[in-house]
Formats: sequence, C-alpha cells, structure tokens
Amino acid sequence: MATQYATHRDRIPPVSLDLNVRGLQPSATVAINERCNLLLREGREIFKLGLGQSPFPVPESVVDKLRTHADRKDYLAVRGLTELRAAVADYHRRRQGLACSLEDVLVGPGSKELMFLLQLVYYGDLVIPTPSWVSYAPQAQILGHKIRWVRTDRATGWRMTPERLEAVCAEDPDRPRLVILNYPNNPTGGTYKLEELRRLAEVARRYRVILLSDEIYGELHFRGQHVSVARFYPEGTIVSSGLSKWCGAGGWRLGTFLFPSSLRWLLDAMAAVASETFTSTSAPIQYAAVRAYYGGLDIETYLCDSRRILRALARWCHDHLVAAGLDVPAARGGFYLYPDFGPVAGRLRERGLLTGRQICEQLLDDTGVAILPGTDFGGYPEELTARLAFVNFDGARALAAAQTMPRDHPLDEAFLQTHCAATLTAVERIGDWVAR
Repeated sequence: MATQYATHRDRIPPVSLDLNVRGLQPSATVAINERCNLLLREGREIFKLGLGQSPFPVPESVVDKLRTHADRKDYLAVRGLTELRAAVADYHRRRQGLACSLEDVLVGPGSKELMFLLQLVYYGDLVIPTPSWVSYAPQAQILGHKIRWVRTDRATGWRMTPERLEAVCAEDPDRPRLVILNYPNNPTGGTYKLEELRRLAEVARRYRVILLSDEIYGELHFRGQHVSVARFYPEGTIVSSGLSKWCGAGGWRLGTFLFPSSLRWLLDAMAAVASETFTSTSAPIQYAAVRAYYGGLDIETYLCDSRRILRALARWCHDHLVAAGLDVPAARGGFYLYPDFGPVAGRLRERGLLTGRQICEQLLDDTGVAILPGTDFGGYPEELTARLAFVNFDGARALAAAQTMPRDHPLDEAFLQTHCAATLTAVERIGDWVAR
C-alpha cells in the first residue's frame, strides 16, 4: 500500500499549485545568505553583505531573563503576554509620546508574520515605494492583492514623496489601501524629515488609508532621533516593531504591532486568525522581551554604542563607494547602503554587464563580495542599483571595544580597521573591481 500511495502521489500534477504561489521564489535575502554559506563550505572567501542581520549580541540582561524563564511551557494569550503588551505600550509612550495601552498591542512570532496577517484580514491594495523590503510585495502576491508601486528616484533620496502618494490615491479616492512606510529604510538606510512625515500623514488622512509604519530600525537611527509618523496620523497608523534589529534578536522571532483604538477591529480580526495559525508566540521569549522593552541604563548604553559603530561604518563605506564613482545616498540609520552603479555604466557595459543582477553576480564571482540587486527590492530593470548590508563583522567584539572609547567622540578609521575589517575589505574590493 505504501508503494501504491507513493506512486499515486507522484502523479499529482504541478499545476495544482495556487496561481498566486506558482513561480514564487524564496526571499532574496534568505537565498543570498544560504548561497553564501554554501560557497563558504566549498572553501571560497566570501563577504556576506547580502543579509541584514544585526551583528550585535542580545543584551545580557535580556538573555538573563530568557534563562530565568526557560521553563515557561504553557501557551500564552494569542494577543501576547499581558506584561509584555504593557511594556510595549509603555515603550511607545516614552519614546514617541503616543497615547496607547496594552489593549492596543498585538504580539507575534516576528513582525513579518504580523504583516502577512494584516494583509490577510484587510482587503485593500498594497501601496509601497520602489525600492522596498523584499517581502512586502510577495506577501501581497500570495494573497492575490493588487500591488501599487510608488516610484522614487535618486533626486528624492529614494523616498516616497507626498506628491507621488497623492497621485496614486487620487486615481480612485475611495479605494481601500494599505500604505507601508519603512524608515530608517531597508534597502537605502534613509529616513524622513519631520515636514515630509507631516505631509505624508496629510495625504494618508485625506484618503483614509491605513498606514503601516515599519519602524523595525527606529532605534538604530544613527543620532537616536527617530520620529514615528503615528505622531501626525495617530488614528490611521499601525506601528510595527520587534526585537530583531535593535536588540540583535532576529532568531528569537518576536514582533509587535501597535494599533490606534479606531482600528481595534483589525487587531481583533488578526488575533482571531492568529488563534487558528500560530496560536501564540514563544513563552520564554515573551518574558525576556519585557526586559528589553522596559529598557534601562544598560539598554541605553547598548543602543548608544551600537549606533556609534553603525554610524562610523556607514560613513566610511559611503565615502569609499562615492570615491569609486558610484552614486550613494548617505544612510541615516540601520544596516544598509544603496549604491547606484549608473555613473560607471559605460565601463560596466564594456564588460558585458547591463543589469544590476549581472553586476552582483559578476562581483560575487570575481571578488567574493555578496550584495543584492535593486530589482530584488522592486527597483526598475534599467536601474543599476544594489543593496549593501555593511554588518559583516563581530558585533560583540566591536561593542566591547566601543564601550571603552569616549562617547563624545566619533569612532575613527583605526577602530573600524581593527573591529570591522571584513566589511572594510569588502567595500575596498568593490571599489577596486569598479575601477578595473
């Protein structure tokens, strides 16, 4: 019978795949990381500038709480541990002055999962700028939702402008829309000025769109000056965050959504679906996350030194890529730079490299440096852009060293050469490769 069953199963045609999933490729950032690991096992020298994973360790006080609560084995409430929801609400009140309570918070196994549930329960167009993080559009595709790209360009620092958002919304003013705003941005490292946020909020309010503000890199604004757009559009903004970037805990898989009370119906709908899918987020990790969100002097010190390292490294990488002839907007937070190879297109064309993907493939083959083409982030094919994640270094070692340095002085090149050498070498190889 087992043989008959296997034979029968083999005859199931591949066209049984859902049309929305057929042809869907693995996440580009996950795929490049796995490819790099394979090349490393083959003995290649590889510089992993493809995956944007925090290099820094989880703060020790948070790890201690995980140890303390490792025996917590019961299912927790679908919406999240009450103490954690209270801590998240308190965090947003302290940091951004948002009026909220624990009843406005939903906890999930990563903000990525919560974003998918939001699109599942809310039937509207997905509006995102190009470029954007690699998973926004595929999630909409899986669910069969319409995707509207808002084009950006070098002149605007690859940011969505109020005028271009207005143009999309004005085509059908009453159409339900979910607009995602992500800053500090993945893939560009850019952020928005206060006036830009105010004007974007005005457009969102005028067309009654739901604004999902993905602030997963908010605490990694290099100057610690992140401002949530929810301050300007509180009634229609959902704030997305989590532990993966600012707390170095990507593998812990804990994300949070903060809803305005006017969108409680969406929170309720997502919680209902969550009860039938992931049930609840890992109990020990939720208990540990309480410590992270309530903060304290050790967390503030950790964030301060993390920002110093990232700021110094971003500036060094930016300057060297610009010196190599590339157009690179300055990063203001997070882990990324978004170099444009357009200014050296003629030189690359002579080598048969006509697209961003061809550039990235040849760069990896020639130098061992792995970056991702802008087309993976929704960039247009004619753009010769790429995303570079400058976090290929030992974050624990760098963080320990930064803690011994005066905090009123920026970290210098000698510090970077000592503690972030792999990233510097990779960027130098890109410059040398372009110059050849």
